[in-house]
Amino acid sequence: MRFLPDTEQLAFAGSLHAMLTAADTPTVIREWSGGDHTRGRALWHRVAEAGVFGLTVPQERGGLGRHPVELALAFVELGRHAMPGPLVETVAAAVLLQDPALARRFLPGLLAGTELATVATAPGGSVRDAAAVPLALDADTAGLRLALAPDGLRLASPAGPPRRSLDPARRLTPLLPDGELLSPRPPYDLALTWARLATAAQALGVGLALVDRTVEYVRRRTQFGVPVGSFQAVKHRLADTATALEFARPLLFGAALSLHPGDVAAAKLKSCEAAYTAARTALQLHGAIGYTAEYDLSLWLTKARALRTAWGTPEECRELFLEDALKGPAGG
Repeated sequence: MRFLPDTEQLAFAGSLHAMLTAADTPTVIREWSGGDHTRGRALWHRVAEAGVFGLTVPQERGGLGRHPVELALAFVELGRHAMPGPLVETVAAAVLLQDPALARRFLPGLLAGTELATVATAPGGSVRDAAAVPLALDADTAGLRLALAPDGLRLASPAGPPRRSLDPARRLTPLLPDGELLSPRPPYDLALTWARLATAAQALGVGLALVDRTVEYVRRRTQFGVPVGSFQAVKHRLADTATALEFARPLLFGAALSLHPGDVAAAKLKSCEAAYTAARTALQLHGAIGYTAEYDLSLWLTKARALRTAWGTPEECRELFLEDALKGPAGG
């Protein structure tokens, strides 16, 4: 049994990495944060053309088939480059809208990248109480806004101005589920599983980028006439951080293979905590410069913190994993 990505999967991830590297994502992120979405929408269209959003949609609905491993590989690269926009939310929307009539109506635009979608979750990224003052990422930019109501999935409209979050590229808007009822019984649990998988992969990519940038920095920065990276304390801190990320990687791809909610919750917990640790390490080893918004590192630091609670807090993911583990393999 093979547990490593094959040649085609690696080529797919490599092509996304090359595309995002050439796009100068720090500039795209800053423009997006300031309300200019021109470059971001152009990059979004290229990501969609690469097939990323079609990886959750069966071929009979216009997608590429359900390929969770490839989706995880793609979102690692999207996280590595900190691409802005409602990426995970568009994945969740694509899963929620796979009823044949809804798919014909909404999926072509999502899969082509001409339309962005967002889905409301509760404050702080919790999904346990999604009906309480639901917030949606980039609802001021997305043309398709969805929210859960007591009677099912509805189109939604903004209920107030956008709120800035810790990550300036993540603007959160309260949504009111006052539009058309799309489905009385949407596949929310399945959408949540896919969203958590994508969030875990995105966080892993953010963590890997933080370690890479920090290693590069400590090699260049000198103290007492030698690179800071030559100090044992710095080496140990980076090694521990890199190890945590590498332990998260097999959990992520194991969860992608099983798509079991408990496995995915464990992967999200581990990946997001490892990315958060990477952010703390990067900030400590960069010193005061790491705090400045003008320095590119901050774009990854803030995203690591925001993803930690997106689509389920650590406590929610831990609780789901433990509940699932206690049931045992037979569910009894």
